[in-house]
Amino acid sequence: MRKFETDVQLIKYEVLKEVARMAFEGTLEDQYRSIPEKIVGGPKPRIRCCIYKEKAITEERVSLAMGGNKDSENIIEVLSSACDECPINRFTITEACRGCLAHRCVEACPVNAIYHVGQRAYINPQKCIECGKCKDACPYNAISDVMRPCRRVCPTDALSIDEDKKAVIDHKKCIQCGACVYHCPFGAIMDKSQVVDVIEILKEGNKRPRSSVYAVIAPAISSQFTYVKIGQVVKAIKMLGFQDVIEAALGADLVALHETHEFAEEIEEKGFITSSCCPAFVSYIRMKYPALVDHISTSISPMIAISRLIKKIDPQGKVIFIGPCIGKKMEAREPGLEGSTDYVLTFEELCAMIDAKGIKMEDCPEEVLDNASFFGRIFARTGGLSEAIQHVIKEEQLEAAFKPVSCDGIMACDKALKMAKVHKLDGNFIEGMACPGGCIGGPVSLHHGPKDRKEVDKYGQGAIEKGIRDSLRIFNTDNIAMKRSFSKSEK
Repeated sequence: MRKFETDVQLIKYEVLKEVARMAFEGTLEDQYRSIPEKIVGGPKPRIRCCIYKEKAITEERVSLAMGGNKDSENIIEVLSSACDECPINRFTITEACRGCLAHRCVEACPVNAIYHVGQRAYINPQKCIECGKCKDACPYNAISDVMRPCRRVCPTDALSIDEDKKAVIDHKKCIQCGACVYHCPFGAIMDKSQVVDVIEILKEGNKRPRSSVYAVIAPAISSQFTYVKIGQVVKAIKMLGFQDVIEAALGADLVALHETHEFAEEIEEKGFITSSCCPAFVSYIRMKYPALVDHISTSISPMIAISRLIKKIDPQGKVIFIGPCIGKKMEAREPGLEGSTDYVLTFEELCAMIDAKGIKMEDCPEEVLDNASFFGRIFARTGGLSEAIQHVIKEEQLEAAFKPVSCDGIMACDKALKMAKVHKLDGNFIEGMACPGGCIGGPVSLHHGPKDRKEVDKYGQGAIEKGIRDSLRIFNTDNIAMKRSFSKSEK
């Protein structure tokens, strides 16, 4: 039975399911305005102050579920009507204030927002710009800091608060990691969906004798639909109209092979190399550590690699990647990579599409899914890439001293990059995963938890092909472009 971690996830699912249902039926354009009424119902509100507020928020959710503003490059958007329940005042002077003579808080404030009444200091919220200088200056630590969850988890300070106290995303700073989407307790930040586009492709493909629309599933799927078998999930995906379901782990096998040889050939010259599978990690380096761009592996990601392999076999094919990552939606559009993966769906969106079609996975017969190695499958968790590279070095008897630093989450990545920048890194390969746990901790996963790693390992052990070369032996991969480059302005 399907369970949702939070009501935020449930409400998002309900909207996506209704949008998908209408898209499959061909009634979306005429009936999408009725979705808020159906979701909210009434007469009492589910969460907010009134049903009118909830309907206004649901309208915004429907808009993003239908793709949002197609002219905008942004993937993650703030739902303005939903962003109003966080603490209005970030900094508050507590009872610990002694009303001291030094008044360091007053002197530190650049906008004269602090004043005294009797023996207590107070902050004028109308003037406060949330700079935090008063908190740093207070000798009694009497100023509390209640930072909004979205701002607290953003690794690049891409979020700020406008004059209406609503969150604003600086898209030039955003690395599309999706941490704010997952951590916002009111679901006021959401990723644009490509569900409608994918359904239209499926409907068009099913008019032909052969669909030529392929689903590529990320290996993190092994930890998602735990109440059914993976073969039943594969069957359900095919019942949506996909010609075939292929593992992104096969692309991971391609990447592991290419990246290992790149490492062996270039490590002596470069000193250290970073992974390039996680788009948010790559964006983080390009933004925060531009001097280290030359150290990023030139290998494309598993998503791009398997997409290019599929299109080599079927040039007319359309490739839809399904995974736990918001960043992949942006990666598919990047210069030099665009045209490989046509659309990206999240596990949340896949779940909504299956239910919108009325497919009961529990009743589906199992289909075989076995086209990747053990090592390609464990890419889904932290350390998986490093294990794969170690395997290739050993199997191909390469002369390369490989000393990986596997980073679990963006803060661990930042620490490793700092050490590498000052030549203090205790290793020569940084495996960077922006999400805690790796891809299994992605912001649009259905589940987040310690057991997820065990599910991935179990999934990997179920692979018939244990070695990377074994899984690739039937494919001609000679002409697949496995390298990417970065513009000189970023170096």
